[in-house]
Amino acid sequence: MNAPSSAIRSLLGPAGAREQLDDEQLLAHYAYPANGAFRLNFVASVDGAAMGGDGRSGSLGTAADHRVFELLRRLADLVLVGAGTLRDEGYVGLRVSEPSVAWREERGRPPHPTLGIVSNRLALDPKHEMFADAPVPPIVVTPVSDTERLAPFREVATVLTVPEHPERPGTLDVTELRAMLRELGHTEVLCEGGPSLFGEVNAQGAFDELCLTISPASVGGQGGRITHSETLAQHPLALAGVLECDDTLLLHYLRSAGLS
Repeated sequence: MNAPSSAIRSLLGPAGAREQLDDEQLLAHYAYPANGAFRLNFVASVDGAAMGGDGRSGSLGTAADHRVFELLRRLADLVLVGAGTLRDEGYVGLRVSEPSVAWREERGRPPHPTLGIVSNRLALDPKHEMFADAPVPPIVVTPVSDTERLAPFREVATVLTVPEHPERPGTLDVTELRAMLRELGHTEVLCEGGPSLFGEVNAQGAFDELCLTISPASVGGQGGRITHSETLAQHPLALAGVLECDDTLLLHYLRSAGLS
């Protein structure tokens, strides 16, 4: 195996065990529990900004963050992203690297995870490259039930019409979404944002894990946090891992009372 381009080490455990971690050790560190999990992955600056100076979260990424980002996708069977983040961050067809494809195929998994796109208003273009270039037909998740509006998306994706949350009109029921994804065989879910989707997931208490990269930068300005919601909802978290590489911290939290 080639040496990793970014030397990541664990800051938890005995000092003598803080050697550099190779990809297999990192994959073991981030392995999903046997019954799966709904995992969130975000990057933020030291002063709490979710976006860099160019207005994109991608500019906060470091070599270590990019490496773990790829490994988290390698482990997932579905990557869930809000439509706004797809547009802002320039997502196209979801493809993992060749080493990730080989790793997945060796374990009898599809070469690439499925992309799930969440859109409360169905403000998507069915001709967008995220559909045309997808190696696996994406899943469109929306509370919209209008047959005519959904028809173009059924030609390029699987459509899940998820009911609105009974106490939160205009937002889909994330717990119901999780159940529907499980019925499709997607138990290892990686949610990559953005802040509005994370805010709704947090408001409903519908996540199990948070992977948070602290980028060694301060941003200032009026930038928002990794979660945005009108609702305050505090959930206790347990620290499961602390990794470090070139001033970047990679934190792994579990919900203290996580959902199964």
